[in-house]
Amino acid sequence: MGDTTVRTSEGHDQAVPHPVADSADGTARGRLRRPRTPRRPRLWFEILLIAVSYWTYSLIRNAVPEQKAEALRNADWIWQLEQRLGIAVEQSVNHAVNSVTWLIVGMNYYYATLHFVVTLGVLVWLYRSHPGRYAATRLVLFTTTGIALVGYYLYPLAPPRLMNGQDFIDTVVVHQTWGSMASGDLKNMSNQYAAMPSMHIGWSVWSGLTVFALATVPWVRVLGLVYPVATLVVIVATANHFWLDAVGGVLCLAFGYGVALLWYGSLPHTLPRRVPDGGGSPLPVRLPLLPRSRSGAAPADRRAEPVPVDRRSEPAPADPAGQAPPP
Repeated sequence: MGDTTVRTSEGHDQAVPHPVADSADGTARGRLRRPRTPRRPRLWFEILLIAVSYWTYSLIRNAVPEQKAEALRNADWIWQLEQRLGIAVEQSVNHAVNSVTWLIVGMNYYYATLHFVVTLGVLVWLYRSHPGRYAATRLVLFTTTGIALVGYYLYPLAPPRLMNGQDFIDTVVVHQTWGSMASGDLKNMSNQYAAMPSMHIGWSVWSGLTVFALATVPWVRVLGLVYPVATLVVIVATANHFWLDAVGGVLCLAFGYGVALLWYGSLPHTLPRRVPDGGGSPLPVRLPLLPRSRSGAAPADRRAEPVPVDRRSEPAPADPAGQAPPP
């Protein structure tokens, strides 16, 4: 069904099947399954996209109902679960680091600034040095952040420093440093109960993996691995997150990589580093060479190229009457 009958030179009829992709439905399915080709990013579009996306993220995150009672109940449940698992060390880390003033003040500023500075820095570096991988890596970051917004809405969670009946220290308030927008004088500008998942971890692991996979300088690659580990220590020491909030951030990041893999057919760091300005195939296409015999001659089925003929050397055509024309 769907075959076409043709007549060969020998006079026999032969059915030639149509490819599935030639049909309308087949073409549509083929396009959906076909990996997207990376294109060179445009600066004005990327700046606008990042600005609008961050504004939308902040608007939605802060518009999520705080649901204080439910957030505190969830925090108590997380804390009890960690105690049963034997990983409830957040309070000990919080008190130990808080006793070293210079260290905890530095962590307060780390928590407030590097979250944005490093992430934007990695995006700029990708745009300039790895344009072919930029769009796919940016898709991972945006998808990770988008799924985190769903988590904030479905599972409000209070950070440890806001729990009732626990001895956690809000380090920004105690040391009067300009730190997190979630505590101190800036607490009314941010949703206090959006701790799960931790995007400090989601974004820092994204930055660290990107730098480790694409950087060529060894010590820079090491910094890429150290950065998310240091961030994990900071979010726990400042009592802004539980360990399990970090697990939630990593799961969101894994989802983001999965979306990029489906969309581009490859992980971002394995894509070509550069692409043409107009998009298209980033790699040259090589045509297959026909095999040659041992003597070096082309195979018999290869068509010979036309050879120019000197018409002046050919004899003049005969006269219709059978006589040659006069010289």
